[in-house]
Amino acid sequence: MLGLKKEIGVLTGMLLIPLALFLQLAPAAKKMPLTKEEQQTVTVVEEIRESASAAGEREISVSRGGETDRESVYILAQVIEGEAADEPYEGKVAVGAVIINRTKSPDFPHTIPGVINQTDAFQSISNGQYQRPLSKESLNAAVDAMNGKDPSGGALYFWNPAKSTSPWVWSRPVVTQIGGHVFAM
Repeated sequence: MLGLKKEIGVLTGMLLIPLALFLQLAPAAKKMPLTKEEQQTVTVVEEIRESASAAGEREISVSRGGETDRESVYILAQVIEGEAADEPYEGKVAVGAVIINRTKSPDFPHTIPGVINQTDAFQSISNGQYQRPLSKESLNAAVDAMNGKDPSGGALYFWNPAKSTSPWVWSRPVVTQIGGHVFAM
């Protein structure tokens, strides 16, 4: 019996050492080079920025005057893709504008990741649709929204009236409808 306990102890130690090493190295893994897909996305975003700059348009910026990082562009585009993949381009921009509008409101977090990651704020985050392959159109829509284009009319909420089951959303004053989405304050 004592031999079995020693073997279990040794095996446990053999499992815990690699786990401890992994946990110690996990923060460094976040700084690993981008995957090929992430590099392509970053390249597209940089090309969009360069073309906007060459056309004399202002650089991408987020609420509160802070400079946007590539991660914010990417996650905004991911949510646009997840929420509005089948919507017209104007509807994609409007979805992005709602997120940007929320960063400016005292009722929401002041960063794009903060708004997007609020519990149950976006169905595409809850159901994993934000992980769909990212389209160039969604990236362009994210950049347009970040540059101040707002077809939503300043809306803070949007939903698909054919799918929404929450009576609360209908208590919000509707501003406009674009494609299959209603936008409200």
